Amino acid sequence: MPKGYWIARVDVENAERYPDYVSMAKPAFERFGAKFLARGGEVHSLEGRNRARNVVIEFATVQDALDCYNSTEYQAAKAIRLTAASSELIVTEGIE
Repeated sequence: MPKGYWIARVDVENAERYPDYVSMAKPAFERFGAKFLARGGEVHSLEGRNRARNVVIEFATVQDALDCYNSTEYQAAKAIRLTAASSELIVTEGIE
């Protein structure tokens, strides 16, 4: 079964509020075995629109990635994120 990945592109607009999102999301990430592969860091924009913060999170399965997103814990965190940042988030299947 292939791994699942969250790929998020984020522009933080409220730096004071964003840490609240991070701390609220942590229990969901821990519950579903999230492994952060990239979180922030230097970006080299080669094509298309860039966002300041780029995140890649690995999960054991696509279902785990989806379940994490849909969990009560993450949905509470998402409500905070929506007030602090603009973003895109996708779940994609890895290669076996």
